[in-house]
Amino acid sequence: MNDFARLIEAEIPRLRRYARALTRDVTRADDLVQSCLARAVAKQHLWQPGTDLRAWLFTILHNQHVNDVRRSVREGVNVAVEEVASVLTVQPNAFATLQLRDLEAAIEKLPQEQRQVILLVGLEGMRYEEVAAILQVPVGTVRSRLSRGRDQLRRLMDMDDEERPSLPAQHQADHDARQHQAGARRAVTRRRAA
Repeated sequence: MNDFARLIEAEIPRLRRYARALTRDVTRADDLVQSCLARAVAKQHLWQPGTDLRAWLFTILHNQHVNDVRRSVREGVNVAVEEVASVLTVQPNAFATLQLRDLEAAIEKLPQEQRQVILLVGLEGMRYEEVAAILQVPVGTVRSRLSRGRDQLRRLMDMDDEERPSLPAQHQADHDARQHQAGARRAVTRRRAA
């Protein structure tokens, strides 16, 4: 086994975890990881030693997932009841399991862009710069999607504002000012486009 193969092998558990979170299906996730690994081996000459192999692999996996989603939208997807039967039943007194299920359902309801960022930052512990490189968006976009995704998760999980840690007054004022500026920029952009 060469060095490249050993480096890739070390990343397989992370790739699987992210693929399972994206697809919510173990079989599809394994297929996605397999496609990613096959593509990485075929495109090995494009990877530059010394660069972040993990980010490169996650980029391949992300792009493969996007292609798969587009293909499934065109072709349509059918789900057998047997495949989701375990999700439809609940064990008695399983409060933690129910919370986890609710969180998973809430994450599923997020727009794909927000879900991807939340999974990469929250589940994989990646830095914003790494996520930006994988998703091929600016770092500011990653931060924005993460913030909007977290807010949406709080709403979906019925977390009241009093459960949220409050910002000090100056930070809250700064946050409010930034929100106002962003809204003004969007309004100007809309007017210019019209």
